[in-house]
Amino acid sequence: MTRPPENDGGPPVLPDALYEAGLPVDLLSDEQRLVLSQLTPEELGVLLDIKSRLDAVEPEVQAHGEIAGGALF
Repeated sequence: MTRPPENDGGPPVLPDALYEAGLPVDLLSDEQRLVLSQLTPEELGVLLDIKSRLDAVEPEVQAHGEIAGGALF
């Protein structure tokens, strides 16, 4: 396992790819963020692949509900 990046005692620094993929990382606890900050490049790739496949089959109504705040459905 790799060490998390140094960050002066603040919350763990996460890879930009997690934010770019739209993962709700800001809602996670520091402990959960620490786990994500320690992912190997291979583990990160698997996580992002799974996320993209889940997004590809997300129901259209669910997507509209998230965008419109559920006001239309």
